[in-house]
Amino acid sequence: MKIIPVYFLLFSLLVGCSGTKRSIQKSTLKVFESAFYDHQFTGFLVVNPQNKDTLLHFNAKKYFTPASNTKIFTLFTALRLLPDSIPALKYLQQNDTLYLEGTGDPTLLHSYFGYNKTIDFLKRYDNIALHLNNFQDEKFGPGWAWEDYQYYFQPEKGPFPIYGNVTTLFHADSMNVTPSYFKDSVIAIHVDRNRNLEQNRFYFSPSRKDTLEIPFRTDSTLTKILLEEALKKKVTLVQKMPATKKKVLAGIAVDSVYRRMMIESDNFLAEQLLILGAATLSDTLSSSKARQYILNNELAELRQKPRWVDGSGLSRYNLFTPESMVYVLSKLYQEIPKERLMSFFPTGGEGTLKDWYHGDPEPYLFAKTGSVGNNHNISGYLITKSGKTLIFSFMNNHFRQPSSEVKQRMQQIFENIRDTY
Repeated sequence: MKIIPVYFLLFSLLVGCSGTKRSIQKSTLKVFESAFYDHQFTGFLVVNPQNKDTLLHFNAKKYFTPASNTKIFTLFTALRLLPDSIPALKYLQQNDTLYLEGTGDPTLLHSYFGYNKTIDFLKRYDNIALHLNNFQDEKFGPGWAWEDYQYYFQPEKGPFPIYGNVTTLFHADSMNVTPSYFKDSVIAIHVDRNRNLEQNRFYFSPSRKDTLEIPFRTDSTLTKILLEEALKKKVTLVQKMPATKKKVLAGIAVDSVYRRMMIESDNFLAEQLLILGAATLSDTLSSSKARQYILNNELAELRQKPRWVDGSGLSRYNLFTPESMVYVLSKLYQEIPKERLMSFFPTGGEGTLKDWYHGDPEPYLFAKTGSVGNNHNISGYLITKSGKTLIFSFMNNHFRQPSSEVKQRMQQIFENIRDTY
């Protein structure tokens, strides 16, 4: 299915062009004209931020399912709303009791960050009262696949996550379970699921050699129990916080969280970063508040307003255009020092780009991928051999061919731009 007639594509790509730019557009059009693209939907936009020149524009105003390209908007939101350190929690002391409420900080006892500052802080108090009623999101985002509840990439969201809201299992001399609270809930058997749907009963094959992370079902009582186990003292749940000004405990540096979210495409971190953003706007933890604030205040000039429903891109309800992606990437490029900005994005041979876009010899692509079934996108920055930095968004939806074949054609186009522009 051709989206628009070939003659119109030729006109839109070539009008007003000459030299190298015309050559790149002709070679790209030749790829898009092939039968490979007959039954999928493709959009591509490449701009030069130095001279505001548009190098390629192909269905760039059309809406696509972005998958994890959504995290580019989440990164933008976090950079706008969060301070240099993660707001770990809000608290106040009244008489002999420390009252605290969550902000959505995802790093507490997380296996990657090894962050314990909050635990050290709380251990200084004998009487702790925990408030968890400020969370207004659902545990799962709209449009998430229900059957993915058991997989590491879809933990539940929450106001006070702990251990990344996953149980970590591996074999050494014996079964290792973190948090240890679930040790008696793990069954050593080989079955085709990792956890029961409605309860925290986990399955781990005795012959398994790798480490397995399984999301656990969250609730207020379990959060209380896990925090008590970590602190080795009692915690009381309360229905509301005292009507007194709260303080904020500063946590881990935000950039380490941003890099992990972008390079490893960590869905849990992405979702919790939106919740953290909401915590800076009010005491109500609602990721929709953060999204709407950004769209209404920071991105009001977007020409195609996105349908933006989560932080990670797990939902197929999300709809973004290549032009919107490039707009946000351009704002980041203008406002964030280049070295810091590029450190947030995977490059060839790293993270989600591990097997693609290797440099010749230096890295040339700094970009975020986004993949769900039959969709693959990549948006970010391309460094040409002449030293120019280009900003692009390349989106492919509804293909039936192997994604590796889609990526091969994308890599061909990117390398041609890199080598000739």
